[in-house]
Amino acid sequence: MSVFSISDLHLSLSVPKPMDVFGSRWQGYVEKLEKRWRAVVTERDTVIIPGDVSWAMSLDEAEADFRFIDSLPGKKLIGKGNHDYWWTTVSKMTAFLEDRGITSVSFLHNNAYVVEDRIVCGTKGWFPEGKLAGADRDADFAKLKARELTRLGASLDEAEKLQGEEKLPVQVYLHFPPATTDFVFEEEISLMKDRGVDRCFFGHIHGRYDLPQTDGTHGIPLTLISADFLDFIPLLTKI
Repeated sequence: MSVFSISDLHLSLSVPKPMDVFGSRWQGYVEKLEKRWRAVVTERDTVIIPGDVSWAMSLDEAEADFRFIDSLPGKKLIGKGNHDYWWTTVSKMTAFLEDRGITSVSFLHNNAYVVEDRIVCGTKGWFPEGKLAGADRDADFAKLKARELTRLGASLDEAEKLQGEEKLPVQVYLHFPPATTDFVFEEEISLMKDRGVDRCFFGHIHGRYDLPQTDGTHGIPLTLISADFLDFIPLLTKI
């Protein structure tokens, strides 16, 4: 029973949106993802997917993508990304999947789970400032940063409730990176350090295959798990 991680699947099985414009690694990526997932993940494993799961604009449009994910081995925990426009509330999404017999998918949002020998939690995260490439410069960054910090804190609170006598390691999954070569979201990293987080995983970054997979310079190991960075092989994530 192992834990794997992979972000940014960018599925579009019912709403075609070609991804090969983002580079050769994306050519035939759905077939590549299925083949490589099945090669490493078993039904007894868990795969954590922190965001940008589907290009769909609604749950109905996302159904084909959820059915594809459900058909793959393992239990899946899905977080929210900046392109998951189908996302509503956890209760509505859970009911939607239950109504359609999709049983292997749950949502990671304002909550936490014991997964094998660790506790996992997380939120979407955000850019720390508007001058960064790709950021919405008209957004209220103070408000959005505060919201995501509150959500991360709530998820860490739930993680604390799950702790027993034997303290389990806590791993955080974000969609946006908490730090890159261009910025550091200081408040986010400080919160994780203060709450004793052991590792953090994130996605969102594409086409930067020269980056180190894990950056350990901020006091917490930060690991990039975007699907194209991993060449569509779910990463076996250790404590």
